[in-house]
Amino acid sequence: MAFFEIIGIITVVYYVFYLIYPWFLDCDLGLSLQETFGQPVDKLRGKVVWITGASSGIGEHLANVLAKAHCKLILSARRANELARVKEECLKVNPHLQETDVEVLVMDICDVANHRKHFEHVIAKFGKLDILVNNAGRSQRASWEKIDLQVDKELFDLNVFSHVSLSRIVYAYFEEIGHGHMVVVSSLAGIVGIPFSGSYTGSKHALHGYFESLRAEKQNKNIPISIVCPGAVQTPFLSESFTDTVGEKFGQVTQHAKNKVSPERCAHLIAVAIVNNIDESWIAHSTALQLTYLVKYYPSLGRMILQLLGPIFLQRLRDNKVTVTEK
Repeated sequence: MAFFEIIGIITVVYYVFYLIYPWFLDCDLGLSLQETFGQPVDKLRGKVVWITGASSGIGEHLANVLAKAHCKLILSARRANELARVKEECLKVNPHLQETDVEVLVMDICDVANHRKHFEHVIAKFGKLDILVNNAGRSQRASWEKIDLQVDKELFDLNVFSHVSLSRIVYAYFEEIGHGHMVVVSSLAGIVGIPFSGSYTGSKHALHGYFESLRAEKQNKNIPISIVCPGAVQTPFLSESFTDTVGEKFGQVTQHAKNKVSPERCAHLIAVAIVNNIDESWIAHSTALQLTYLVKYYPSLGRMILQLLGPIFLQRLRDNKVTVTEK
C-alpha cells in the first residue's frame, strides 16, 4: 500500500472518530481522555482556591468538589446567607476540613475599587493563593436589536471587566511568586453565536479574547490559564438572566431536561480541567458538543447547518423551550 494511501486512511479514520465518538460524551474528547487517564482531582489537595460566584450554580458545586479534594477555599459572592450555606455543605462533604479552611468573603465582584482589599484579605487569611476561579456572571434572554445599550454595559461589567480587574491583581501576584493557576468559566457561547443572548455571547467572546491574549503574551507554563466552556447546565440561571431592559430580570424557572448536564457533573469536569492544566474545555451533551465542533473546525458547514436548524431549535436545545419569541 502506497504511503499516501496509508495517510489518507488514517485521516479518514481520524475524522470519522471525531464525528462519532463525541455523541457518547458530555465533554470534548481531550477533557474526556484526561478524566480517564490524566491526574485525579485529589492531586489538588492543599491548594488554596478562590471561587467567585460561589453562592449557587456551578460555583457552589465546584466548591463541593474541591472541598472533597481537601482544598482550602475562599467563597465569594454578594449573598452572605447563601455563602454560609455553601460553606456548611463543604464542611459536610469533607469532615476532615476545619472550619477555618473555608472562608466566606462577601463581595460585589463589580466593585472593582475594592478588589485589591479583598485579595489582600485572602493572602492575610491563608498566606497564599494557588488558583483563582473567575465564575461570577449572569446569562441573558432578549432580541438583539431591542437591547438597551446600558444592558450591554452592565452585563460586560459583571461578566468581563470584573474578572479582568481581579485577574490582573492576582496574575501579578502569581508572577511574583512564580506559580499559580487562572481559571475562567466561559461558555459555549464564547465559541458559537447564541441566538437571543447577544450581550451575553459578546461578553463570553470577550473573555476568550482577554485571556487568550494573556496566554499568548506570557506563555508561562508555571501559570496555566484554563478556560472552561459549559453548554446547558441544570442550574437556575433563567431567573437571574438579563433581558433587553435595564434593571429587569428574566424571572423564569429553569426547566429540568435531559439535554442539560447536571451541575455536579459539570463541576467535576471543571476540576478535571483544572488539575490537568487544560487550556480550553467544552462541557455539554452530545448535540451541542457536535454543533460546537462543526462551527469551530468547519465554519462554513457549521454556519449552513445552524441556518438550517434555525433559532427555535437552538433555543429548545439550550432551554428546553422557546424563551424569546420575535414579534
